[in-house]
Amino acid sequence: MIVDGVLAIWCRELQRDDISIDDDFFALGGQSVIMANIQGAFIEELGVEVPVDQMFLNPTVASISAYIESLGTVTQ
Repeated sequence: MIVDGVLAIWCRELQRDDISIDDDFFALGGQSVIMANIQGAFIEELGVEVPVDQMFLNPTVASISAYIESLGTVTQ
């Protein structure tokens, strides 16, 4: 399931294990370097490239997962 993969990436990159799918990336302390790391992990682990504008428009695990699923190109 995409949401599980996205959540695992966020937990690892934000160095937290208490993230819910509705938590806001920026409220969790997310910033540009972490965002770039997450984008790289999406490519490596999920096989999908997520543009930076979509990261800003979809700042929760739930919303970015829905965006990724809408692409229909995930290799997970």
